[in-house]
Amino acid sequence: MKNFLYGIDFGTTNSALAIYDEDKKEIVSTIIIPSLIYFPEDVEVSNQKKYVIGESAISSYLKDGMKGRFIKSIKQILSRSSFTETRIQNKRYNASDLVSLILIELKERADQIIGQDCKKAVIGRPVFFDDDDTQKDTLAQTRLNKAAIMAGFTEVRFQFEPIGAAFAYEKTLTKKENVLVADLGGGTTDFTYLVLDPSQVGSKNRKNDMMATGGIYIGGDSFDSAFMWERGTPHFGKNTLYEATPGKVLNVPKSLFANICSWDKMNFFNGLRIKKDMEDYYYYSNNDKNFKNLITLVDNNLGYSLFQAIEKTKINLSSKNTASFQYSNMEIEINENVSSEEYQNIIDKDINRITAYLEDFMLKNKIKSEDIDSLFLTGGTSMVVAVQNIFKTKFPHLTLNSGDNFKSVAKGLAYSGYLFENN
Repeated sequence: MKNFLYGIDFGTTNSALAIYDEDKKEIVSTIIIPSLIYFPEDVEVSNQKKYVIGESAISSYLKDGMKGRFIKSIKQILSRSSFTETRIQNKRYNASDLVSLILIELKERADQIIGQDCKKAVIGRPVFFDDDDTQKDTLAQTRLNKAAIMAGFTEVRFQFEPIGAAFAYEKTLTKKENVLVADLGGGTTDFTYLVLDPSQVGSKNRKNDMMATGGIYIGGDSFDSAFMWERGTPHFGKNTLYEATPGKVLNVPKSLFANICSWDKMNFFNGLRIKKDMEDYYYYSNNDKNFKNLITLVDNNLGYSLFQAIEKTKINLSSKNTASFQYSNMEIEINENVSSEEYQNIIDKDINRITAYLEDFMLKNKIKSEDIDSLFLTGGTSMVVAVQNIFKTKFPHLTLNSGDNFKSVAKGLAYSGYLFENN
């Protein structure tokens, strides 16, 4: 039997698995799927699979008229102690249960390629799952480890995601360099400052090469949430007034709209009490049209399709000065232009936090700009213009290098087999 190792990048938006042949010392194949789970509303046959993963989750969800439960950004709930479980199809699912479904899908696809049951994996994790909170961080890794075991892995090691990205970048170098790696994903922004040396590829001990690591809980989902708050929620009644008692006019509570601006909350924003409150606000607002859109959004699970439109706007603004924010579904109509300058203003708070963290990271670790030989950016969020401007402004003397923004981390994790030998 051949010896294989899987490098797994379980991401907020997408998840990737790189198959590493330990005998040939090469990557055989890399699989990538969206980190999505769809639970159909009706499961007709008792032995029928009760959920759909990845690309198929999207098509099945749309085919079924967007009914059932559609779950995105599961990684975000790993560190949330407030999330214990959710009930789907009369079954309870905790955080590890949900994550394991995606890991199982990746493992099954990879095992089919190599023709055997691989039990060994290096799994990526952000430097901090939820900012600098040790308790939440421990909870998240414990849950992720449990999910890996449930998926069938018996030998598991964890590696920081930006270090994984660095090892992938190291393969392209011709000389030794001090490299600052920024991994900007859907949930977090992580930094690693380390020595990369092509002559050290595959070495057993790289601990001395890792000079500094850090991270902040801001990513592409944060940008989407900010955009939803500023440009989306007005179409769903954020400014709606209601008259609960004669002559007393109030604004609908803003907390309702905070809940539809982040996926980890929207996934479970369907309680009977909340629905009753929304119906009352709608009635006392004299059937406000925009607030009716909110009820339609929640009742018909339209969150995913709406956030698809938001993400499309973000992607288009990475290469254009103006983009359309368009959404048309079940009488919800949105069609407005957004300039790159307007988008920058919307996400400016998050950009400033990333910038401030980077400056603090360098100061705390005594890293000078002139000590950095090269920059390596990876992750889908690294393509946002405002993000790239952080590095162009901070390091005008350096070129921004990037690899495959969606597979680099998984490949680098697969090169981290030394973690097993050190243990």
